[in-house]
Amino acid sequence: MADVEIYTSPLCGYCMRAKRLLDKKGVAYREIDGWSDREAKAAMIQRADGRRTVPQIFINGKGIGGSDELAALERGGELDALLGAAAQ
Repeated sequence: MADVEIYTSPLCGYCMRAKRLLDKKGVAYREIDGWSDREAKAAMIQRADGRRTVPQIFINGKGIGGSDELAALERGGELDALLGAAAQ
């Protein structure tokens, strides 16, 4: 299974949507506080090429963007390959 990291903030609807999709697919992920943890936020911004919005999602260290990009990968049938999982 892939290494998935997701930077989030409390009460973020897009964060919840992204986590719901990952949960539905049975994907384990590491959630990182990109809101109140200044060091984590700085790391997120650097890793995400300057993007400051959450969620920021990384699969095997590669930034894929946010919730909309994650959903687009799913709609396009590409997410399972990135996650290394068979379609469920």
